[in-house]
Amino acid sequence: MRPNDHYDDESDKYFISVSANRSTLKTVLTLSNGYQLDFGPPNSMRHVLGFNSTVYTTNYHKFENVVNITNINSILVNIDIITGSHMNGRMQPVIYSFFPNVSPGYKIVEKLPHLKYLPVTLDTTAHFHTYIADQDGNLLNLRSEVVTIRLDIRQK
Repeated sequence: MRPNDHYDDESDKYFISVSANRSTLKTVLTLSNGYQLDFGPPNSMRHVLGFNSTVYTTNYHKFENVVNITNINSILVNIDIITGSHMNGRMQPVIYSFFPNVSPGYKIVEKLPHLKYLPVTLDTTAHFHTYIADQDGNLLNLRSEVVTIRLDIRQK
């Protein structure tokens, strides 16, 4: 914002400031120097930051909506050749589910506390598909990070 002159050098403050209220998990918006912020467009960041679909024109706003930056409750490791796994009352090919124990952007290292074997649906397995999704079944964007999944398959 400084290179575009959206900054007050005298007071050492930006004309638009977005900050977090950590106790309420809500966003605080401060506008000065007549600046406005339009969160009307559908592709804006309003859903993530908890803003409503409107143009903000006054100085100070505390928002009613909670910030939605970390919307993942569970990470599901799936493999398409198993049966006998249920998630939310539905059969799904989930071999493991966990909540990440690190902040976003940090390496996740997860070790199973104990092994659980599930039936394989094929007599002969030439190939299978493994994928990682969130609690809603949406594929996770791992941004080209290396993922290692170790499978332990045994004969009945």
